[in-house]
Amino acid sequence: MSTRIGRTVAVVIGAGIAGLAATRVLADRYEQVVLLDRDDLPDSATPRRGVPQGHHGHVLLVAGQRALEELFPGLSDELVAAGAVPFDSGLGLRFHRFGSLWPAVPSGLRLISLSRPLLELALRRRVAALPNVTVRPGAAVSGLLPAGPDWTAGPTGPVGPRIGGVVLERGEPLAADLVVDCSGRGGRSDRWLAALGLPVPEVVEVKVGVGYATRLVRRTASSACELEGGQAMLLLPTPPAERRVGLVLPIEGDRWLVSVGGWHGDHARDGADGFLSFARELPHPAFAAVAGGCEPLTGVATFRFPSSRRRLFERLRRPPAGYLALGDAVCSFNPIYGQGMTCAVLDARALGETLDRHPGASAAMVRDFYRAAAKVISTPWRFAVGGDFAFPETTGPRPRAVHLLNRYSRRVQLAARVSPEVRRAFTGVQQLVLPPSALFAPPVLARVLRGAIAK
Repeated sequence: MSTRIGRTVAVVIGAGIAGLAATRVLADRYEQVVLLDRDDLPDSATPRRGVPQGHHGHVLLVAGQRALEELFPGLSDELVAAGAVPFDSGLGLRFHRFGSLWPAVPSGLRLISLSRPLLELALRRRVAALPNVTVRPGAAVSGLLPAGPDWTAGPTGPVGPRIGGVVLERGEPLAADLVVDCSGRGGRSDRWLAALGLPVPEVVEVKVGVGYATRLVRRTASSACELEGGQAMLLLPTPPAERRVGLVLPIEGDRWLVSVGGWHGDHARDGADGFLSFARELPHPAFAAVAGGCEPLTGVATFRFPSSRRRLFERLRRPPAGYLALGDAVCSFNPIYGQGMTCAVLDARALGETLDRHPGASAAMVRDFYRAAAKVISTPWRFAVGGDFAFPETTGPRPRAVHLLNRYSRRVQLAARVSPEVRRAFTGVQQLVLPPSALFAPPVLARVLRGAIAK
């Protein structure tokens, strides 16, 4: 059970998914929480400048949905009432890889398909209604505010430096007992810490050269028939020969979100003609049929993601008290795998659990949180980066035994096309509700080996 930590103030930088989830967690444990964002936050489900991926497809994995439902009871029903589309991840999401469409297999795991702006809007309204939360749009942070000298004496001996708040862009100081940096991949945590003479985390970067283009079109019953009985479709390449990806998602407002793209520069040309031409070249006709046969509602938005990036905060020996980073400010995943929002929410939940073990924002609490966040990140990072290294053009630090992992992952996926048991295990691990060890359980392992040999 959470408990309030005295007369205290927490500041959260960034009103994205990570910041909203963290604010909800902190509202149960701090007397006041101030949520800052440099954008003017819209009162509608529209993309905003500070979230460049807001125009594109986002998937909240089942583990993330469950964690958000714990923080915001009734959220799933609220989103469905607003037009989000629920479906079983094994039945409604048609999956194309290794040259064919996989059979539909019930998983018992429900996904909710919606736009990122709708999810942010629902969370923002919930957070803003909390009596001890203040949301400040148009508030850009320029640096961290030190709480005192770099080295002070504590009751049990020397302790490290402490952050005492933030400085806003116009010079306004804002004092806080805890600063949670959810400013995203482009956050300035390294610069802010270095400016105070504090150590910065080591950065690991894996270059993937991902890019994709997205358009919203009118969703009709006839266009739904193109998905062969499903409600969404995901096409992934068979590396190393193929590098292209396609996605069709139903979102609120009776719309399809259609995205096409790929790894290492294999992207659609700019404009509607390039978008449609790329869709026609994908190995399943649904993408061209939906993209070209439905009424376009927007232009074509593009996004480039050069590299996955992880800041190893957990390796800092003496992180400052009173400050921590969360979400994409710690780890920015290749977005094609759809792990970022879920990991951000799980990080926020880990923050609440850590604060319950360490009342206050001590350096010990910060170290404990970074260890917990590293556990959240480790499995999706290993699988995502491992998948990226199936392409010979990928560069960066390779995970240990990545070739063995990729070889077994390929066998699992081949077997999942013919074995419902393997498919359910694979889907559970993919949705972060089962540990990777589920793919090595003896019954699954036997079916994986038989299925792979059969292929």
